[in-house]
Amino acid sequence: MAGVRSLQWLNLTRHGESTGNLAHQAVQGTDAEEAGIPERDADVPLTGTGRAQAATLGRRLATLPKEERPTLVIASPYLRAVDTAKIALAETSYAAPQDPGGLRLRVDERLRDRELGILQGLTPLGIRRRFPDEAARLRQLGKFYYRPPGGESWADLALRLRSFYRDLEADAPGGRVLLVTHDAIIVMTRYLVEDLTERDIMEIEKVPVANASLTRWRDDGSGLQAVCYNDCSHLTDAGAPLR
Repeated sequence: MAGVRSLQWLNLTRHGESTGNLAHQAVQGTDAEEAGIPERDADVPLTGTGRAQAATLGRRLATLPKEERPTLVIASPYLRAVDTAKIALAETSYAAPQDPGGLRLRVDERLRDRELGILQGLTPLGIRRRFPDEAARLRQLGKFYYRPPGGESWADLALRLRSFYRDLEADAPGGRVLLVTHDAIIVMTRYLVEDLTERDIMEIEKVPVANASLTRWRDDGSGLQAVCYNDCSHLTDAGAPLR
C-alpha cells in the first residue's frame, strides 16, 4: 500500500457518540429485532455526549506539535462524521475558518461506514429470525468475506480504501492527514497499513473502536509505523464521557 505509506502522518478518528450508537446499546440483551433508528444511516446525528467528545478531541489535536499538525482533513460524508470534524477543528487555532491558511474540511464517500444492505438496522437476533439463510451464509463464509444482499463485506471495504489511499498519495504526498470516519474504516485501514491477515484483523475487530478515539501512524523513513491504536487518553484525562 504505497499510497498509505507515502504519508508523513496518518491520523484516524471515529465520530463521536451518535443516536444510532445509543439505539443499538439500548436493545442489547433484549428480544428486539430492530434497533429502531428512524434516520437513514447517512443522517444519524451526534448525541450531546458525542458533541462533547468531538470538542475534547479537538483540544487534543490543538496540542499537537507543529510538525505533527494535519495539513489535510477528510471526513466521511455521513452527518455524524462531518459534525465531529467541524466541532473538533473549531477547537484548533491552526484550523480557524477566519485564517486564510487554515485547514479546509473535505469529504469523501469512500470513508463512509460499511453498508449492510437488507440487514441495516437489525439486531443479531433480528437477522437470525428474519433472514436465517443469511445468518447461515455468514457462519459459513466468515465475517470478512460475507456480503449481505445490497451491502458490503469487509473485503469490499479494503477495495474502496485501496482506491482512496492511492488518490490520497497523489493529492498529498508526504502530507499529514486526519481522517474522521467510522470504526470499520479504521479497522480496515490498519489491515492495509500493517499488512495484516484476515485472522489478524477479525481478532482486532472484536474490541470496539471507541467514539472520538485516535489511531495514528508515522513515517519513520521505512514506511508508516504504528504510534497508537484506539487511544482514548485524551477523553479519560479530560473527564469527557467515554463509550
